[in-house]
Parts: sequence; structure tokens; C-alpha cells
Amino acid sequence: MATAREALLDAALAALAHRPWSVVRMADLAAAARVSRQTLYNEFGSKEGLARALVRREADAYLDGVRRLLTAPAPPERNLVAAAEWIVARAAARPVLRALLTGAWDGRLPAPRPARSGARPAAVPAQRRADEGPPAPGELVEATVACVDERWAAGCELAVRLALSHVVAPAFPAARGAGGQCEEPESWSPMTPRITRVIETILSVETRSPRKSMP
Repeated sequence: MATAREALLDAALAALAHRPWSVVRMADLAAAARVSRQTLYNEFGSKEGLARALVRREADAYLDGVRRLLTAPAPPERNLVAAAEWIVARAAARPVLRALLTGAWDGRLPAPRPARSGARPAAVPAQRRADEGPPAPGELVEATVACVDERWAAGCELAVRLALSHVVAPAFPAARGAGGQCEEPESWSPMTPRITRVIETILSVETRSPRKSMP
């Protein structure tokens, strides 16, 4: 059974699918999660605190996902390809994660700012962590690479960065819709077989090389 905190975060994420964060109302989120507004404020302190918690949860879910894929009982090179494909699919479906991975935030999303200096620490431990602010894109890449054995670190970073290049690809003209705007995530294609083959080929070169790092 989901906790009140998780229910509120789910309600906030669902609201973002239909309207920008600036017009999302706390009262509506409390009603959607079937909790009181007081419970909402007890958990997050403010709408800004809720935004930080939502962004932090997306980062944590991403790291849990890549860790699970990279430590699966399969050949490491296959795990890296699976993780890269998962990153592309997950980012396409989740705008907050896409912004976390690329650093490209827009007005529809919660502002990823840490709590102001000198503010009273939140009463809820999970909120204190969220109030520290979200990890930067480079920190997420580093945390992903840390999930694999040192021998595969260079290959992992390559796979992640190739995946991220695919995540931002719709920003180029060929993927723009009318008016020069990026198309909605639903129109994005998954990672192309060609990019997947590139990752597999480079990783196979690494495994045949006597060096410990990428050539």
C-alpha cells in the first residue's frame, strides 16, 4: 500500500502530464491523493518542497533502474546495451527524468532548486534529502558508471553518453514539429538498432583489447 507521501508524488507526476507546474494546485493534489492538505504540507513543507521531492524521486528511480540492469546475471556488454536502451525509453516517457539527464528544464516542470540557505530543516528525513537539491547530469552519469566493475567503467560511460545523445536528438530540426517545437515524447522512436550496434561493436573491441581502458 502506497504511503501518503508516495500517493502525493504520484498525483503530482500525473498532474504534470496535463498542465504546467505553475498552475498545479496543492489542494487538487491532496484531493487526488485522498489526503488532507495539512498532510501534504507536513510532508513537503511547501509547493517548492514538493517539487524538490518529485525531482529527487525521479533521480532515485533512475539510479535503481540502471543499477538493476547493470548488475543483472548476464554478460556485461549485454547489460550495458540493455541499460542504454532503458535510459532512452524511460527518458522519453518521463519529462522530469529527461530534464535531469540533460539539464534542459522548461517552464512546464518543477524548478530544481535546493532549499534556501538558512531555512529550517524539514521534519521528514526524506524531505531533508530532497531539499539538498537534485543531482546534476554529470553526477547521474558518474553514479551510473559506479554501478559496474572498473573494467567496464569506460564502456559504461560510453553507453550512457550515447543513450543521452539519443535522448536529446529530437531537439534537432529533423525531429521538430510545426513552429520549430520538439515533438511530444510519444512520437519519439526507441533507440535505433544502429546505435545499439555501435555500442556492441565498441564494447567488443574493448573486451579484445589488452588495455583496461577504451582505445
